[in-house]
Amino acid sequence: METNSLINGVRRHLDYPELTMYQMIAHTALQYPDKPAYEFNNAVTSFETFLKKIHRASFALLSLGVQPEEAVTVCMPNLPQTVDVFYAINRIGAVANMIHPLSAQNEITYYLNLAKSRYILVPDMFYEKVRKAADEADHEVTILCVRVQDELPAYLKLPYVLKTGRQYLKYPEGKDVLWSKCLKDAPEVRLPDITFDKQRTAVILYSGGTTGKPKGCCLSDLNFNALAMQAFESIQQPLEPGLTMLSCMPMFHGFGLGINIHTVLVRGVKCILMPSFNIKSYAAMLKKKKPNYIAGVPTIFEALLHTEGLQDLDMSFLNGIFCGGDTLPVELKKKVDAFLEEHHAKTQIREGYGLTECVTASCLTPKDTYREKSIGLAFPDTYYDIVKPGTDESLPAGEEGEIVLKGPTLMIGYLNDEEETAHTLRKRSDGDIWLYTGDQGYMDEDGYVYFCRRMKRMIVTNGYNVYPELMEQFIDKIPGVLLSCVIGIKDQRRGQRVRAYVVMEDGVEGTDQKKEEIMEALRLTTAAYALPKEIVFRKDLPRTLVGKVAYHELEEEENAQ
Repeated sequence: METNSLINGVRRHLDYPELTMYQMIAHTALQYPDKPAYEFNNAVTSFETFLKKIHRASFALLSLGVQPEEAVTVCMPNLPQTVDVFYAINRIGAVANMIHPLSAQNEITYYLNLAKSRYILVPDMFYEKVRKAADEADHEVTILCVRVQDELPAYLKLPYVLKTGRQYLKYPEGKDVLWSKCLKDAPEVRLPDITFDKQRTAVILYSGGTTGKPKGCCLSDLNFNALAMQAFESIQQPLEPGLTMLSCMPMFHGFGLGINIHTVLVRGVKCILMPSFNIKSYAAMLKKKKPNYIAGVPTIFEALLHTEGLQDLDMSFLNGIFCGGDTLPVELKKKVDAFLEEHHAKTQIREGYGLTECVTASCLTPKDTYREKSIGLAFPDTYYDIVKPGTDESLPAGEEGEIVLKGPTLMIGYLNDEEETAHTLRKRSDGDIWLYTGDQGYMDEDGYVYFCRRMKRMIVTNGYNVYPELMEQFIDKIPGVLLSCVIGIKDQRRGQRVRAYVVMEDGVEGTDQKKEEIMEALRLTTAAYALPKEIVFRKDLPRTLVGKVAYHELEEEENAQ
């Protein structure tokens, strides 16, 4: 029988309470009512007030007729309303369907239909696009329109409205609802008794899965609560009231929601909410707020190295800095660590690895031990194995194969996709369900995990996954296009940028006008962050022996330059 031994000071086994996410937060709020839960544009919300705002949002949802198990779509950046309504959805036993506000119109329609969502929460600046998307849904959808100024301190409200907000004051329209009015008018009622069920879907996050097609990952309360406890145990650094996290990773992303929000709130740590990211504002927040923890994707930390105004900043306030969402190159880690040391930080950058199918991180490099190119050791109660691709056969230490893992953060399955769920979550000879990641790597004899490459086609730009095959399908349907190939090009700022190669039919020229036609078609189907930065016309593309476009040759050709 395995004992609860320590590995690098981390317990291998934890006890997970049978509580919902809301109940975990409520427990923290009762312990630390006067401590700050989150801050937005200098306006601070205490845990006591946070709990009241969750209840008020719960009343609003119930007044709209939202039922337990019903999906409410949250199409929001990191605003106070996003945090409040997320936990309110959980409080009443509904499902938070989290999507990117920069999603294309057709993508939003797809998400609404897949989750059968009747309500979608959206900021007024995205209202028009979302209304068009909702009009195309196969059922009636009501927009809950959010105004940023409702959560700004008094001295910022009028300047915001005059500069930005007034152009959106005409929204909402028709039967849609102003969220602030809904909050105000909803009567106080007895909130339903929600019991913990580890098989209940609490959150839907979207992933390309292991085959690159958009899928909804159905995640439970246990998944998120286990992650919060595992992450705290593995961080091995204080997470307690009085400390702060700069929460710039978005809540529709597993890393942002699971680590930047839920994990730290459970521990009573204040989230400093950033609704959008640019390196100047991020650097300004570092200087002004001096957060104790920051977490992000490699491109954020690459940008920090070249940002003006940080040369003389004493960063001794930093207790921890965590990187995920994409591979952290060895040379970048060395540069960031040197930068941190020069600025008196108490920590080095620590890399983790995970997938949306297990919320986010499932392993982390230890606090005081780094092995070059390793993505760390498994979280408590999480187990890794390396198998021969296409089989369940375990491979010995040091041999490359497919990374598989099991633990309490594994998703329930893909929404309405039993076939892909069965392909990704498989029962092995030990009787347990394992997640087959579609990523290739190896482990050493001490259990350190090493990521080598993706077995599936995927581009990672600014920490977001882009699936080339899907984009190629859209491009190939455009009149005059013969075929296309989409690849990722190395980019110092983004990690990779998206480039599309297009071959036109005989007699059709590749012109600037045709480029704009392609981009216009893609804007309806492809999220803004995934759109090609370049479109290159060619007379032909390299082929494999079986006649498929040899995208690897294009990648090697371009990235070798």
